Amino acid sequence: MKIAILGHGVVGSGVRQIIEAKKKEEIEIISILVKDQNEVNDERFTTDAQDILNNPEIETVIECMGGDEPAHSYVKTALEKGKNVISANKKMLSNRLDLFETAEKNNVKLLIEASCGGGIPWLINLRRIRRNDDIKEISGILNGTTNYLLSRLFSEDISFEEALKNAQKLGYAERDPSDDICGYDVRYKLDLSIYEAFDLLVDNKEIPTYGISAINDKDIAYAKKNGCTIKLVARASYENDKLNAIVMPVMLKKDTVFANISSNYNIVECVSDYLGKADFIGQGAGSFPTGHAIVQDLIDLCEGKTEDTKHKAVKKNVDNDFDGIFYIRHNKTDVFEEYTDERIAEDSFITCKCAFRNIERLFKENEDEKMFIMEVEG
Repeated sequence: MKIAILGHGVVGSGVRQIIEAKKKEEIEIISILVKDQNEVNDERFTTDAQDILNNPEIETVIECMGGDEPAHSYVKTALEKGKNVISANKKMLSNRLDLFETAEKNNVKLLIEASCGGGIPWLINLRRIRRNDDIKEISGILNGTTNYLLSRLFSEDISFEEALKNAQKLGYAERDPSDDICGYDVRYKLDLSIYEAFDLLVDNKEIPTYGISAINDKDIAYAKKNGCTIKLVARASYENDKLNAIVMPVMLKKDTVFANISSNYNIVECVSDYLGKADFIGQGAGSFPTGHAIVQDLIDLCEGKTEDTKHKAVKKNVDNDFDGIFYIRHNKTDVFEEYTDERIAEDSFITCKCAFRNIERLFKENEDEKMFIMEVEG
């Protein structure tokens, strides 16, 4: 199979190295898109994507560019020209779920294992579990950057700003970390997981998303005082035609599995009727973990093992009809009086068990850019 790689950064270079190291004779890289002419030090390198998209020899395109555009345009064109596409681009894929229809119309494959959980075999195992089981719930710690930050905040006397700068130096956080710390990166991954687990097409903007950008010392001190830690968790469940989906920090007892996932590691969990609870743990990002998942998709393509990737997905709105107990810090605590169970400080409190949709409504009616919310488990 003759292939091309769009992008030669962290992920793209990892993919190339894995393929070349394993010397798989059935796979030949014939073109690689790079950003700048200065990078062209190999006859396969090009700065013009059309060299790849218009090359009839290329059967499969691996997209490692990231971002929405021009990645989306390149992927759509490749599919329309009858080329298979493998992508790790969770943001683009989540925003453009119609690409799966484009792939089916053109009788080609769009494979996305690396888009969610990096090197963890997550999406493929959701498909395997569904072959003889009904999935009820999925959840996970799906962002290594925020998990690294929270691990540092709980293990050391360090500020959020200092931990973030350190994460950027180590390459765990981008120069602009907004997608990570605001929870959007997790939202994209949850959206794609919902597609695989439940055959539902959901507008990711419908998924309530609360990140850790506003977390402060008081929030951490309260969790520590109660023998807990905090993790940014994605959750979704589908039962009786109701879809619950949310991304939110959760205060967890230290003896739980999720609480003990540290540094930049990820965990994803599936609950189904017969298998019960199944957890998958590993590196959620990085050159080789993500590249590993991409090459797995590529090998499946070569071996003809991708028949189970088609879906009869239907569009679905998020219902979020669930109850919970929440820790809230807000500048207008009086508007939550009806749901307040325990006052923590002048600006923070614990709710009684209440419908999340009522809390969400009050957030929308009373804006506070520095507010912080986390679910209290157990």
